[in-house]
Amino acid sequence: MRAPVTLNVGGQQYRVVASVPEDSLRRLAAVVDERIRAIVPRGKPVTPNAILLAAIALANEVEEERDKRAGIEKRSRDVLRRLLARIDEALEAPDDDSDGHTTHPPATL
Repeated sequence: MRAPVTLNVGGQQYRVVASVPEDSLRRLAAVVDERIRAIVPRGKPVTPNAILLAAIALANEVEEERDKRAGIEKRSRDVLRRLLARIDEALEAPDDDSDGHTTHPPATL
């Protein structure tokens, strides 16, 4: 079991135990804290609504990145599929030499 880690987010301290390494946990907490600071004017208290808005904004970014990744993966699969089809066509097409005769690679035994 991991030891508790104290994180400062939105001006509050939280003790958490997580399965991720402490440095990753601190980095993620800093991302959340940065988003909260972007929402809450300096000198104003951080309300639960501000924390909720920060969480929703971050979740929205995650969803947008997932959608981008899915689009890139789809386009990559389509390009690869077309490329493989062209390779298959090239391998199946007979080769014509300059005399108009079809040549075949030598047979191997």
